[in-house]
Amino acid sequence: MIIDIDKLPKDGLELRRNFDFPSLDLVEEDAVFLQPVQTEVSIKRVDEEVWIKGRVKTVLSFICGRCLAPFEFPVDSKFDLVFLPEEMQELKEEFDDQDADRLFYQSRRIDVREVILEQLNLTFPARPLCSPGCEGLCAVCGKIRREGACGCQVKEKDARLEPLKILRKDKRK
Repeated sequence: MIIDIDKLPKDGLELRRNFDFPSLDLVEEDAVFLQPVQTEVSIKRVDEEVWIKGRVKTVLSFICGRCLAPFEFPVDSKFDLVFLPEEMQELKEEFDDQDADRLFYQSRRIDVREVILEQLNLTFPARPLCSPGCEGLCAVCGKIRREGACGCQVKEKDARLEPLKILRKDKRK
């Protein structure tokens, strides 16, 4: 959905729309959409600046980074962006830190679909986990630990830690 900046109404534009993005467009390779992306977007032009405020809602399926089980990841994110004309990009070095988040539009157009997809991708965790306390998989049998004990006993000694035992013995004296 391309917005022509010169054709924006003076009062701005309000959009409520569902988007169907292919899962391949997501930065998380194993993520899959479980619902369409619901959006509410407000677009206003103030001189040459274009202000876009919005909300993105959907549900995705991720693969846990520890136990490798799929889990649902709800997204409900708000954003507030300011776009400037591409000519201003050359002056970007003169902007202060407060203006660092400003974006630039080209050819007097903004692709709202791309803005929504970018904001959606920014909501993803660096490492998806089904729960903060996920213990992952058993190193011996591969059973998911949150499903119960597997009975495997792991007593591996790390040879790199052997020199540290001297310190431990010295403290006991």
